[in-house]
Amino acid sequence: MKTIIGRAVVATIFALASLVPGMAAAELPVLVLNDTNDAPYTAPDSSGFLDAVAGEAFRRAGVTLRLVKLPAERALVNANLGIGDGDLTRIAGLETQYPNLVRVPEKLVDYTFAAFSKGATIPARWETIRTRPVGHIKGWKIYEQQLAGAAHILETEDAGQLFRMLERDRVDVALYERWLGAALVRQQGIQGVRAIEPPLAKREMFIYLHKRHAALVPKLAAALKAIKAEGLYQRLYKEKVLSFMDSPTK
Repeated sequence: MKTIIGRAVVATIFALASLVPGMAAAELPVLVLNDTNDAPYTAPDSSGFLDAVAGEAFRRAGVTLRLVKLPAERALVNANLGIGDGDLTRIAGLETQYPNLVRVPEKLVDYTFAAFSKGATIPARWETIRTRPVGHIKGWKIYEQQLAGAAHILETEDAGQLFRMLERDRVDVALYERWLGAALVRQQGIQGVRAIEPPLAKREMFIYLHKRHAALVPKLAAALKAIKAEGLYQRLYKEKVLSFMDSPTK
């Protein structure tokens, strides 16, 4: 009799967990990753593309993902020190500079690195960009590497500062990610600023975890592969990136 009652109680608990959103997820361990993205990739209400993809990958790996906003350089330093659990989107190879970070080998997303300009026709080539007054966000390693030694560089803490410098003619070129930049230009109603074609580079971006979570790395890689194989990744990209950029209200 006690066994029957016990089973009934367990069944009731699981039924309630399935009916109450977030109840089961709340019981999972939480990992906090630094995030330097904005719409359409991540959003305060977790409605972005990477919110969905990374959140599902972590859920399948048995943990709950929580993102916190930090300036790009501080985010890397903190993650390497173990302040927080990792970083959401970074180029490959940072393990050599930040040895406490372990890269999830399956890519999370492709970033298109682009130069934005205000009215001027500037060839989209690294050697040309290096000769102009140029701005980028501190901690974006691809730009720090490509612009090393250039004479006219201004670094900012965030994208808002970056595009304000471009608006006020403090720089000729603002370097950012194409979708992130296009969304910011539209949302802030910035006039006359556009991405120069072709883009400067396209790179795979990866999740990095602090080494104390190294055991999660193969689980996350497998989860990301499965999400892509199932077609969920492509559906989410169409819904949350392409549809976002096509919508005049966002």
